[in-house]
Amino acid sequence: MTTLPAPIHDWFRSKGWALHSHQIAMLDRATDPSTLLIAPTGGGKTMAGFLPTLAELADGTHTGLHTLYVSPLKALAADIKRNLRAPVEDIGLPIRIDDRTGDTPSSRKKRQRADPPHILLTTPESLALLVSYEDAARTFAGLERIIVDEVHALAENKRGDQLMLALSRLQALCPTLRRVGLSATVDDPQAIASYLARHPDPCNILLADPGPPPDIAMLETDAAPPWAGGGAAHAIPAVMEQIQQHKTTLIFHNTRAQAEIFFHNLWLANDNALPIGIHHGSLDRVQRDRVEAAMVRGDLRAIVCTGSLDLGIDWGDVDLVIQIGAPKNVKRLVQRIGRANHRYNAPSKALLVPANRFEVVECRAALEAVLAGDLDGAARGPGPLDVLCQHILIAACAGPFDADALFGEVTTVGAYADLERKDFDACLDFCATGGYALRAYDQWNRLQQRPDGTWQLRDPRAAARLRMNLGTIQDIDTLKVRLKHSRGGKPLGEVEEGFAASLTAGDTFLIGGRVVRYEGLREMTVEVSRRADKKPKIAVFSGTKFATSTQLSDRILQLLAQSKWPNLPDHTSQWLTLQQTVSQLPGTGELLIESFPHNGREHCCVYGFAGRNAQQTLGLLLTKRMEEMGLRPLGFVATDYATLIWGLDRLIDPKPLFDIQALRDGLDGWLAGNAVMKRTFRNCATIAGLIERNIAGQRKSGRQATFSSDILYDTLHKYDPDHLMLSITRTEALSGLVDFGRIESMIETLGGRITLKRVSRVTPLAAPLLLEHGKVPIKATGAEQLMAQEAEELMQKSGLKDLLV
Repeated sequence: MTTLPAPIHDWFRSKGWALHSHQIAMLDRATDPSTLLIAPTGGGKTMAGFLPTLAELADGTHTGLHTLYVSPLKALAADIKRNLRAPVEDIGLPIRIDDRTGDTPSSRKKRQRADPPHILLTTPESLALLVSYEDAARTFAGLERIIVDEVHALAENKRGDQLMLALSRLQALCPTLRRVGLSATVDDPQAIASYLARHPDPCNILLADPGPPPDIAMLETDAAPPWAGGGAAHAIPAVMEQIQQHKTTLIFHNTRAQAEIFFHNLWLANDNALPIGIHHGSLDRVQRDRVEAAMVRGDLRAIVCTGSLDLGIDWGDVDLVIQIGAPKNVKRLVQRIGRANHRYNAPSKALLVPANRFEVVECRAALEAVLAGDLDGAARGPGPLDVLCQHILIAACAGPFDADALFGEVTTVGAYADLERKDFDACLDFCATGGYALRAYDQWNRLQQRPDGTWQLRDPRAAARLRMNLGTIQDIDTLKVRLKHSRGGKPLGEVEEGFAASLTAGDTFLIGGRVVRYEGLREMTVEVSRRADKKPKIAVFSGTKFATSTQLSDRILQLLAQSKWPNLPDHTSQWLTLQQTVSQLPGTGELLIESFPHNGREHCCVYGFAGRNAQQTLGLLLTKRMEEMGLRPLGFVATDYATLIWGLDRLIDPKPLFDIQALRDGLDGWLAGNAVMKRTFRNCATIAGLIERNIAGQRKSGRQATFSSDILYDTLHKYDPDHLMLSITRTEALSGLVDFGRIESMIETLGGRITLKRVSRVTPLAAPLLLEHGKVPIKATGAEQLMAQEAEELMQKSGLKDLLV
């Protein structure tokens, strides 16, 4: 047990504060090898994590680095530094605190390695760089504790895998290192505990009092939501009224484009000129910093934002959170709700705003899940091998390493605990030679074995290039946007290359909440002016497009299975009643498929509720199966809950379409040369070190990187189909962009229970899909027949056919 030194205890008492029970528990368990603290937002969990550190450093005897704090956000590290320095300076503790992120000047980074502070606040990427240096053992000498904040967010992606591999290196350098994880939203505490701890060591789990349930409801609007769309324009007056009634409101959106549209519409309705800002990851860093500073000062009445503000920064006076659009994931919604009333034992206040009629149902299901404390989450598979390849290269940068020892370290990481030695050796061989098809090229011969059996870099100069390309965050191909005539070209943010290529001089679009006019492309920069004389296009911004979670989809189906819906607005319950009248509602345990004619085409709507990625993949595979069965499909479109297919022939028997082996075969054939695979290959190959995005003095453009990765992919696919990188790519594509696992799970659960409902016209549930963006045409037999018919009709109308012999 660690006791709180008198100066710290007296400081708390002078503030009139008493430690919470979970903060005391953290002191009691300070010597445990691993501890996971789950405490509600505003519950002082960050202070709980640091209390043992402050207590242990209070006497001033420790030299060097004592505690490493890792967070997923650079802004969060800076915020913690500001909040932690205040009590340290007030109490007069002899503790040095510093942060190290991608924004830290190189001169300060060098000082930190030579003379590290007592507490260093950093990110997974910066930590990976630190352990890659030859002097890592000296830098981390004396390290006692590591605090991983928002551990649930890191456990869901490759950044977390990279972090835990880095911790395995640190644990080898500092055997007595203690680990602490902090989170407010954990669906499976034991899984996160196993992720955090050194395998197979146990992890102590502390559960704080969750506090009062959130004050959460659906926002009532005068206008009913539309049948389709995601802009929520109907809710602008009601949202503006809520802003006026509260101090500071965070307005969350699921995509950056939706945030831009909503901010633009909100500003047009801002008759009282209230200070309102916008914040998302594609905006220029200076603009984001300005908005964050204004939020800290309490100068803004509302901030339209995306996931960039999901995590634990304390914004003080935020007293309302509004979620625009269905949240797609209950855990994410809880995280966002926690941004309001960032105080312990004060209920967070939040309002949900469905953007269309179906989202009313999804929002209601999410609301009930939050109140029931039913968080969603999916178990992740084994640790990805592309991240392991990068870690092996990181180890080589730090100096010669023993393969057996490194394998032993790696298998102490929960995600890699079951890693087979042959897979580790395959990664090692890839790092050393590039693999069978590439071993003749010097640029991929990076490691060599020394006479004593250890491995080292073949060329020590390669370490600098490897460090420049570390990390698992993949950049989408983007171009900077700047004002043309401002001094030095004022940066506004960035847009995707594909969107920039679609612009012609004079086009206008939204960025940073303002309408700008495209003037031209100069040196890979989109130049714009402030002139705006026509309706703006919507820029395509990089950023995650969420799919509805499996658990939330199940709740939606359970809600639809009810005979009445007293908790839904009248317009939505009437909509569902009409669906029951003209067809039926989807239910649990069976797959509903509707068949109907519309605009001279046969349509079928498959209500799989498998999430957008899986429903999109289902559309591709089902249309391929239809073509094989002679049904001549013409196209499809998908949402989170359904796939709508149209073609020339009526579907009579759907069961053969869902033969799982046939779907797998179709998937393999489709993936082989598909753009999805090539894009996934580029991402995995960049993480694994096969492709360099950053070279000293230059950076490859997205198109250059794509071109070189496409050549590599085609070469390996032709000459080395069993190459490690192709295997990694297929695994990644199946679990990510394609999400075939949810299709398999759906078909297995159904057990052949498929209902085909033939109706005479479009149904209420299917109608929104006809208005959905992203329709995919099928260029096959049906399209060819239509072209032949159109040519025949044209010849008939022109009279030319009569002249032909």
